[in-house]
Amino acid sequence: MKNKKKFVKANGITFGMVFVIIMGVSIVLILAMIKIYLSNQIYYESKIVNKLQREVAALKAEEIMLKQNVEALKFKNQVTDTIFVIKN
Repeated sequence: MKNKKKFVKANGITFGMVFVIIMGVSIVLILAMIKIYLSNQIYYESKIVNKLQREVAALKAEEIMLKQNVEALKFKNQVTDTIFVIKN
């Protein structure tokens, strides 16, 4: 009788398994870095937008105050002009 030798695979980590693990980890790291970069860019852009919105609000408030001042000056000029006209 002939002895047939069975090829037994060694239990352990193969090169293919290591390659798949390294590729998986690298893909996850790349995606995480992209997300972090985009989050940072959105944060800095929102800071700029918020600053501009505050400036716009301040300018609108200043515009209202200036319009009120102009109206007060117009009224004052109209009243003083009529007083000078009456005295003459």
